[in-house]
Amino acid sequence: MVTQWVNQAAINRSQLAKLSLHLPPLPEQRRIVEILDQVFARAQRFEQENRLGLFSKLSLRSVFKQEMREAGYEEKFANFAVEFLAARLTRSTKQP
Repeated sequence: MVTQWVNQAAINRSQLAKLSLHLPPLPEQRRIVEILDQVFARAQRFEQENRLGLFSKLSLRSVFKQEMREAGYEEKFANFAVEFLAARLTRSTKQP
């Protein structure tokens, strides 16, 4: 399905059209965005206050995961979201 040309993966249109993406309903997507917005805002405040050390990151991950569980999301999705957040935070804190 995926081909590679000079370090660039390519998927042709007909293969892409055959893919089935299972997205949550729009209200659930909006709720996920609300949760992520809140968490990113917290992370930004921590970062601005220069307190986003390892302990703060771990604490933030724990809080986010708990919020996802309380909102009714499955453990697997909460874990995925936490890892996504951790990768995003790590990337944003490494930039000058």
